Amino acid sequence: MAIHLHNADIVTIIALALLCSLLLAYRFRPATWKGIVVEAVVANAAAIAAVVSFEMMLA
Repeated sequence: MAIHLHNADIVTIIALALLCSLLLAYRFRPATWKGIVVEAVVANAAAIAAVVSFEMMLA
């Protein structure tokens, strides 16, 4: 199964990642730069997984 990401998918990934980052930062309030990096990685992974799973549902 081939998954093709278009411009709208990339914009959605960025928007979801920013929203997740804000929610995680509000919830956990990291004190170190390592905590901020971990939250950003988790938010990006969640956004990518959400968009890819939505694409797979529609395929």
